[in-house]
Amino acid sequence: MGAIDVWAQITTKRMAEQPWLAPLLRWTEQRSDDLLPTVSSTLAAMDAANVDVSIISAWHGPTGSLISNDEVAEQIDAAPDRLRGLASVDLSRPMDAVREIRRWVDGKRFVGVRVVPWLWGLTPDDRRYYPIYAACIDANVPFCTQIGHTGPLLTSETGRPLPYLERVMLDFPELVVVGGHVGFPWIDELLTMTIKFPNFHVDTSAYAIHRLPNAFVDYMTGPGKSRVMFGTNWPMLSPQRCLEKLDQLNLDDDLREAFLSGNAKRVFNLQ
Repeated sequence: MGAIDVWAQITTKRMAEQPWLAPLLRWTEQRSDDLLPTVSSTLAAMDAANVDVSIISAWHGPTGSLISNDEVAEQIDAAPDRLRGLASVDLSRPMDAVREIRRWVDGKRFVGVRVVPWLWGLTPDDRRYYPIYAACIDANVPFCTQIGHTGPLLTSETGRPLPYLERVMLDFPELVVVGGHVGFPWIDELLTMTIKFPNFHVDTSAYAIHRLPNAFVDYMTGPGKSRVMFGTNWPMLSPQRCLEKLDQLNLDDDLREAFLSGNAKRVFNLQ
């Protein structure tokens, strides 16, 4: 079986033109026009790296929808065997957010919910998230978020696992959480979260495999071997770019399978 990419998006023009993307465009030597993939170009990038399924995300922030749930649904419709979705919601309207989750998230096409804390400037233990966590538990899907430093020109404090995400998981022990973007520079906090919470997981999105911090590689090949999943942050990084030096990690067959697809299939209940 091919890989599963747990963090991707088919970016809209209104998202690609956000000013906070400037540092990422500079680092990846891209322009905003480069961040406008189609379903077809996304599938071609997946095929080039033997990625079977990409989980594409909606985005919603304080200024409104950047990629709507309706747009993600249309993208899934164009490639239903290759794409799954993550819904996003308006944190400022918690009950509307719950209704939106109930509308879209069926565990089959939409397999989770993503809210990016730095976009809102709200740490995950803010009261406005709490109805969303309950809705995720009711829907039996993961809550996906971002951990670690923030590449865009916004605060990184919202991505620190301790104490913010820890408080959430203490309050919601049933909640399954997937923290994207590795968690650097707080790699040591991943170990605490992993030992303490069996429902805590991490993905490697926004990193080419050969650029993963050494401490994270030690984590993913040790206590995190059943918790770490492959992700890209497409179209910022392509699957091929992320995986081109995978062999340098010297993963055994079981760990390689778990990282590339097995953990994601289990956590997102992919058939």
